[in-house]
Parts: sequence; structure tokens; C-alpha cells
Amino acid sequence: MEVKLENLSKVFPGTKGRPSTTAVDHMNLTIPDGQLVGLLGPSGCGKSTTLYMISGLHKPTEGKIFFGDQDVTNVPPEKRGIGLVFQNYALYPHLTVKQNIMFPLENIRPKMSKPEMVAIANEMAKLVDIDRYMDRKPKELSGGQQQRVAIARALAKKPQVLLLDEPLSNLDARLRLQTREEIKRIQRETGITTIFVTHDQEEAMSISDFIVVMKFGEIQQIGKPQDVYDEPANLFVAKFLGSPAINVFDGLIKNNRLYLNDKLVSNAGFVGKGELDLGSEDTYRVFTEKGFKGNYNDYLRIVYHFDEQNQNEETEKDKSSKDKKNDEPKIEKVYDKGEAITDREFQNIILERMELEGQKLQKLEVEEGLEKLREDNGLNRIVKIAVRPECFEIDEKGKIPVDIKNIEHIGRDVSIVGNISNQDNHVRILIPSELRSQLTTDQLYFSAKKYYVFETSGKRLK
Repeated sequence: MEVKLENLSKVFPGTKGRPSTTAVDHMNLTIPDGQLVGLLGPSGCGKSTTLYMISGLHKPTEGKIFFGDQDVTNVPPEKRGIGLVFQNYALYPHLTVKQNIMFPLENIRPKMSKPEMVAIANEMAKLVDIDRYMDRKPKELSGGQQQRVAIARALAKKPQVLLLDEPLSNLDARLRLQTREEIKRIQRETGITTIFVTHDQEEAMSISDFIVVMKFGEIQQIGKPQDVYDEPANLFVAKFLGSPAINVFDGLIKNNRLYLNDKLVSNAGFVGKGELDLGSEDTYRVFTEKGFKGNYNDYLRIVYHFDEQNQNEETEKDKSSKDKKNDEPKIEKVYDKGEAITDREFQNIILERMELEGQKLQKLEVEEGLEKLREDNGLNRIVKIAVRPECFEIDEKGKIPVDIKNIEHIGRDVSIVGNISNQDNHVRILIPSELRSQLTTDQLYFSAKKYYVFETSGKRLK
């Protein structure tokens, strides 16, 4: 059964003193018949809300849901032909395994005979490999066995669509691996369209025919797991997929070239030329968006530091204060009013001056806003260079010098943890164990077999 979501949204109304929350924002998605699809994303991204709207447990604020050609948006859950497996199994503790599996069959009309229900329960139990536990109560089963009972119960009504909400989150590592293999097998044998919600990217990638990566209620990327891993659409997807996580460094596009720590990485395929004038109206608008209170002239007064006195003049009070503290006078570059300000670091001075006037803005938010402005105008700007741990190779002529801090063995690979000068983040590199003998110094040079380049906003450039 094909499942189609058209412009689907869910907004939870706010309570007293709290705003409304948009859990799913105008989602469009088609899930082909007979496919196993993973809805993947961090907690709060809207994946479970999407599942509950498909099931009928949540009513959409906007949009439509189709099963095949049938609009089921307003159809009650019990009439949608779905099987739903919850995170906590939701088994009846006083019923046996057989009775739990048979329970949803008791409400089917026309009413089924007892032998028919028993036959279906036996069939489903055999499918999920729990047929030898039919007379046990849930408390006598392991977590993995209870999960299989829940799946068998969901399958008993021969649903058109099977919905699984974080079905493996309560299992230990070994059972998670075993049970996800079972889910894949069951889905293949039944051919039921299955939607699987998880925050575990390894889980989603291992069993899904394709994955839907979500963030803040919006789809970030759809595709086959390996394709999404190899070609992430944006920085969020690149960082969310992969274990160990992808390495991300600050790079710079300057005069249409890409640099890492002032070393040329690529001289083709990038657009970025010229510097941002921090005294421009565009820059002023960024500061106002981030909380600056005042008009453009107020902004210019702070930027150029002019007032009724000469901007280079020190008061007697300032001089005596310096003498008392025996401080060296602070040297600060001063710009003439109207002169273009292209010194990137001067934006920190602007923030400091604003704070002195009681206008405290978040430095990170301002930096992000200014980089977005540089991006939108095609100026020289900071970008993010990302390299997956397995894509490094030792190279004496490489442009990535790594100070090695720690070396670990992970299966047949060697994991190197270190630092790159002038970069805040640690770097983690995976190399084959046979290259272990080359790790003889505290610093090695590496090159990247493959790397990605993203704007600071997350948009992918290369």
C-alpha cells in the first residue's frame, strides 16, 4: 500500500505563557508500496508526530494523508488498516502471548471463530519466531521476545501499513541488533509497507530501503541510506549520519579560492570575492535582527565611535585611571566616519561597544547573521569543510597537519584522535591497522580522499 502525505502539518497549541509548537511543517512524502522506510532525526524533530498522524492518533492541522487512492485524513485509526507497535510494547500483562496476539482479532466484524483466531495467532507467532512461548505471560519473556509479541499482534489483522515507533529503544545492544534483523526479515516476508521511527542512524541505515532525515518538523533529505551518507544534502545531514561523526573544520573562501588554515585547498569551483562593510545598512539590519535597539545613525555612532568630543581625545579621568593601574594604553584601530570597515575582527569591537551602552547581543548569533550576509552577497566568508573519518590518508605533502593525542584500536581499524592548529574541534581519523607502523611521530600530515564544503548556514557547496 502506497502512503502519500500532502502538505502535512501539525501545530500543537500553546498553553498559558507558552507559544504554540509546530511539530511537522508542510511535509510532502510518498512511501512506495512494500517498502521499509526509516523516519530518522533527533528527539523533537517531528518523526513520531508524523507516524501518529499516519496512524490516525493525531489529527493533522493541515494537509492530507492517502493510503493508495483513498484519503484517510479523517478516517478513524481502527478503520485505516494499520498495525502499530509502540516503544513500550503495550502488552496486556494478565494475558498469555497467544491471547495478546489474538486480542485485536476479537473486534473484527463479522466476528471470527475461535479456531480462526488461534490459527492466525499461531501463524504470526511462527513468523516472528515466538511460537514456543504461546502460553507464557509477558513478564516471563525477555525484552526482545516481548517486542516480537507486539509485532505479531500488529500483524495479526493483516494490516496494509505497519507503523513502528522507536521499537528497539528499550533493548540492550545485542537484542537491538538481533531484533532489527528480524524486523527486516518479517517485512520482506510479508511485503507490508512499513514505516520505522528511530533516532538511531545506524538502525535506520541498516534496515531501511530508504530514509527520511528530519529536523524541526521538516524533511532535510530523502534517499537510499548509503546515498544519503555519501552525498549529504546539507551540513545537518552530514553531521547526523556517521559513527564516528564527520570531522568539521573552519575554512575560508577568499577571492574565489578555498583555504584551510591559510593553505590553499582548491582554486576552482568557489565564488567569494570582496569584504563586507561593517558600516553598511545591510550590516546594521543584521544587528537589529539580533537585538540591537536603535536607528541607523545610532548604529553608526557606535561603529565609528564618534561623539561631541574628538574620537581620539582621552579625558583626564581616563588618563589618571590608566596611570593608577599601570596599564599600557589600549590600542584600537579607529575608522573615520564613512570609511569602509572591512576588518572582520572589528565586529567584536562593535559588540563590546554595544554592551557598554547596555545592549548585550549574543556574539554567536551575530557572527552567524554576518556570515549569512556574506554568503548571500557572494563575499569572502567562512565556510565549513567536512571530512569523514575514513576519508583521510597519511600524506607527507598533505595540507592537514594533525597533532596526535591518542590512538585507539577499533576492530580492524586504528582510530587517531588529535588537533589541527587554529581549529576548535578535535579530529578523529580511521586508518587500516596495517598502517599502524607509520604512526611514529606526534604530528602527521594528512590529505582527504573526499571532502565536503558547506556554508555556515548549512547549505552544501561541494
